[in-house]
Amino acid sequence: MTQIIAFRGVTPKIHHSVYIASGSVIIGDVEIEQGSSIWPNCVIRGDVAKIRIGKKTNIQDGSVIHVSRNGGDTIIGDEVTIGHMVLLHACNIANRAFIGMGSIIMDKATIESEAYVAAGALVTNNKIVKSDQLWAGQPAKLMRAITEEERKYMKISADNYCELAQEYILDRHCE
Repeated sequence: MTQIIAFRGVTPKIHHSVYIASGSVIIGDVEIEQGSSIWPNCVIRGDVAKIRIGKKTNIQDGSVIHVSRNGGDTIIGDEVTIGHMVLLHACNIANRAFIGMGSIIMDKATIESEAYVAAGALVTNNKIVKSDQLWAGQPAKLMRAITEEERKYMKISADNYCELAQEYILDRHCE
């Protein structure tokens, strides 16, 4: 069962086109824009600061998005792919970024547009992953420039999840 929970009088604002899978919990000062998708068992907890998720962004199974006190918002742009079991904490993810499965992005870290964080990476506090860069490791560090194939994949991933979410929404209406 999906839970949408108000906290401190603030109810999450979720565009009607957003797909939210069963088992997900969305709490407090959270806004999710059109065409985005939240897959099974995600926790998006905007209790002590805000969370914003842009258009056509996918948050995959088991991911956790949280904030920190005193301006520790989590802001995620448009067409972002957040892989399975990712932890985002009080960070900024720009448009068309790709965050690989099992990655952790910590407080005040910034992932710029079209940047790529490899699976299992740990991006520590205040780090900036620049556009067109691939970071990997624990702690994460610059590995190389992304390839044209990786850049194309970031767009394909966002589009594929948007389409898949629409199929799930249609299936619900047919039940």
